[in-house]
Amino acid sequence: MEFFCYHRDRPGSVTLRDELLEDHWSYMDGYAKEMIARGPTFADDSETPTGSVHIVDLPDPAAARAFAFDEPNYQAGVYRDVLLRRWRNTLGRTMWDFPGGPAGGNRYLVIGLGSGQAVDLAVPSDRDELIAYGPLLSDNGTAWLGTAALVRASDPDAARAVLTPDRYADVEVHDWQFGGRRS
Repeated sequence: MEFFCYHRDRPGSVTLRDELLEDHWSYMDGYAKEMIARGPTFADDSETPTGSVHIVDLPDPAAARAFAFDEPNYQAGVYRDVLLRRWRNTLGRTMWDFPGGPAGGNRYLVIGLGSGQAVDLAVPSDRDELIAYGPLLSDNGTAWLGTAALVRASDPDAARAVLTPDRYADVEVHDWQFGGRRS
């Protein structure tokens, strides 16, 4: 089962986040085989971290909750909240398989929250600009709750356009970059 996890930083937690960087990476190393995508989000200055995205393939919702809430930054209070949802990998690949590679161009996390009739279940036609894409689902996988995507786009408006306008209660767009240890 695939899960989308977005830890949002608590304001003023950058120093603590920096202190825990090795602990965070070591924890994520334990999930290397399960990882579909990962990386930090940033404020408008493109430098201040605002959150951390992880898309993982885990056995069940209990394992996903353990992954999200045992994470060292969460345990230490870096994060103010966690969005954790079942997710479906409609691209069938990891971020490391993205044809555009880890650098070049602007990268964004796009989260559309909704309810009712599902939209955007099919992969958009500009697949080559999608790093990860799929629906957000209830724990049992039956209810559509929105869509989450990692996108290469010219600007936030172009990233937002990957979702159908006016079909979501809210759409968030965050600067994002490929995560993990620096080689």
